[in-house]
Amino acid sequence: MNMQNVITLRASTATVDAYGVTRLQWTETDVYARVESVSASEFFEGGQNGFKPEYRFIVSAWDYNDEMELAFNGQLYSIYRTYRRTLDLVELYAERKAGVHG
Repeated sequence: MNMQNVITLRASTATVDAYGVTRLQWTETDVYARVESVSASEFFEGGQNGFKPEYRFIVSAWDYNDEMELAFNGQLYSIYRTYRRTLDLVELYAERKAGVHG
């Protein structure tokens, strides 16, 4: 499988400081991925559910830990759906986060 693109998986952890203010801490992990456009049916179905599907990223199941965001080519994406393709591979379906750059 051609996994030559590098994407950054992003996970957040919320902490509350001494003043009661919630702050997010981000953990970023670079992984190799295969990048594909979404199918026409995925684009249509995603649009009906309020999403704007853009890419399908295929990554090693061992690299993915339920992150909900990723960065690719300087743009930040939300992961709205995952699919376990095989024991070793996971498909991440992503939409661009409006107005945000990774």
